[in-house]
Amino acid sequence: MSILHRWFGRAEDGTRPEGTGPILGGVALGDSPWLVLGGGGLRGLAHLGAWRALSRAGFRPSGILGTSIGALVGACISAGLSLDELEERARTLTRRDIARVQRRTFWVGGIRNESVFRGEVLREYFESILPSAGWKALELRFQANAVELGSGRTEWFGLGARTDVSLVDAVYASAALPLLYPPARLPGGLYVDGGVGDALPLTRAQELGATAIVAVDVGSGPEVDAGRVAGEGLVGIHQRVFSIAAQRRRIETVEGWKAPPLLYIRPRMDDYGTFDFEHIDYFLGEGERATDERILAPTPA
Repeated sequence: MSILHRWFGRAEDGTRPEGTGPILGGVALGDSPWLVLGGGGLRGLAHLGAWRALSRAGFRPSGILGTSIGALVGACISAGLSLDELEERARTLTRRDIARVQRRTFWVGGIRNESVFRGEVLREYFESILPSAGWKALELRFQANAVELGSGRTEWFGLGARTDVSLVDAVYASAALPLLYPPARLPGGLYVDGGVGDALPLTRAQELGATAIVAVDVGSGPEVDAGRVAGEGLVGIHQRVFSIAAQRRRIETVEGWKAPPLLYIRPRMDDYGTFDFEHIDYFLGEGERATDERILAPTPA
């Protein structure tokens, strides 16, 4: 059966069984499917490849939820930005573009500094990509999560949630990895990476009335090369510890998921790091490959 027939829930003879809706990868999507893009550092560039495959299959979500790097990609998709241009920018991304060391960290007393990297550098990079019109530029409903540092509550920014801050500020807050980047100072408190609370927010999509969820999980796997992680120093070790906690929550959520129907896409990212600039081409290609493979699956995984 062709992807087109799978998408429209039609048999090869063109008929559509009564009571069925759009079908993708063996999952009935209904009339309001949502796309969920999880956190994972540079591994999240696989979301672009996944979106290429989903678009080719004719998928158009009613809304997008994004966490951390998923917030950046989700906002770009929601604004209708060119996928070719986004992938080209991804391929030319360098460490200096987003991860410049905060030199005060290494001064006497520098341990009291807020972060290892300079937050304004990451924010300026986001500003260079996201549409200048902000929330008004979005063509699809979009929300991103961040966690308020004092209370620990998860806050949602976007259409149908908070829009009292700019789109750039909301995406930065969602991606402000603790220790690595300073918290976002916004009305209501100090905000850090949404993955602290939920790196793959399936429950939020359910709350927003999703009839089905297409989720792309780019988080690290249960086992990695510990020697490689240690070799990356305090940044690598910190990120691995952060990933272990997030990975356990993701597994518990996915394994216990009951409704709405879930099309779960898991690119092969298990032994790649948060700042693995050397493998950006792999991330883009693997996101597309894993999504194509899942779409063509005859039954839900």
